[in-house]
Amino acid sequence: MKFLLISSVLSLVGSSAAFTAQPAFSKNARPGMGRQFSRRSELGAALEAILFDCDGVLADTERDGHRVAFNQTFKENGIDEEWGVERYGVLLETGGGKERMTAHWNEVGWPDAIPEEERAEKVKGLHLQKTAIFMDLIDAGSIPLRPGVLRIVDEAISNGVRLACCSTSSDKAVSNLIKTLMGPERAAKFQVFAGDMVKVKKPAPDVYNMAVEEMGLDKSRCVVVEDTHIGLGAAKAAGISCIVTKSSYSAGEDFTGAAKIVDELGDSPETGVTLETLTSLLK
Repeated sequence: MKFLLISSVLSLVGSSAAFTAQPAFSKNARPGMGRQFSRRSELGAALEAILFDCDGVLADTERDGHRVAFNQTFKENGIDEEWGVERYGVLLETGGGKERMTAHWNEVGWPDAIPEEERAEKVKGLHLQKTAIFMDLIDAGSIPLRPGVLRIVDEAISNGVRLACCSTSSDKAVSNLIKTLMGPERAAKFQVFAGDMVKVKKPAPDVYNMAVEEMGLDKSRCVVVEDTHIGLGAAKAAGISCIVTKSSYSAGEDFTGAAKIVDELGDSPETGVTLETLTSLLK
């Protein structure tokens, strides 16, 4: 009798253990979902952070954003200057808006409206005004995000991959673009490192080195997303793998040294760039 009772108890305990060991899948679980979650965890563990450039990468802002804002600023200040599409493409060889104006006028001659002793202060003021006009264009929805940007950002957030934007533009302009075009919840996941935060702008590696140091990142587990050879040069100098997404002004540039070159990130995960793609580029 005792033997039969003990056997019954052991049988029940074994059945209970076997039951509780089963994975708790919902009734909507699909075959292979466990493998998918496992793959995502592995991606998150390998890829620590994505460091985006802003202009030309998050949005194609140069031709129809910054250029337009510069021209409006010149007009409002009585400066007889208008940068055409082709001329602005040449000026993009100089990183930074203040530096761009200075380089242009050093080449073609300074406007009469800007006395020599006031050049530095006037250029600074013009750039602040340009930034305000540019942000108005962003707020008005005149410049959309590039294809695939939001998809990659959401995929990174869901996998615990950290995000930063490293740009030669001002902190205010970059932060406003991200918040306006992506929404405040996504924007809260970004850390912004702007041109005015470092001594030397791209192609120097300073802004990427600053991001790595302040975020406590491992360079070998980061990928930079750039659109120009200047940005690529900054990433290479920092020793970080870089994928290039060509923009309207940079399609014909030399991207030697890029880990991968694409026309865009792409809205479709089947044909576009994914976290798995970025992970494969790690050094």
